[in-house]
Amino acid sequence: MTESLSHSDLPLPEFDHIPLGTLPQRIAPLDVTGVTALLDYEKAHGNRLPVTQVLEHRIEALNNGAEPSGTLSTSMPEVRTGADAPLAGPSTDAPPINPPSHGDPTNPAQPR
Repeated sequence: MTESLSHSDLPLPEFDHIPLGTLPQRIAPLDVTGVTALLDYEKAHGNRLPVTQVLEHRIEALNNGAEPSGTLSTSMPEVRTGADAPLAGPSTDAPPINPPSHGDPTNPAQPR
């Protein structure tokens, strides 16, 4: 395990924020060294079981002859942060709920 590995040394920027569902596609372009670096970082920091399993399966596949494929992308359209992230407010509120015509079932003083 690499003790001095820091977030800035990772082969994937913002590795901590990649959704689990897109992680296999995101690590596909990496070789064994790159995936091992991510695994070491994950075990030292978050140690999330599903993430370590995905990384370990990829290392196993690469050791069994799989080749890195695709291109390494630094953009993460699946993660919205900063100015483009939606904010909670009146435009994102649910519509108001009207009580039924026979009264509010949560209010015992009203007839039903």
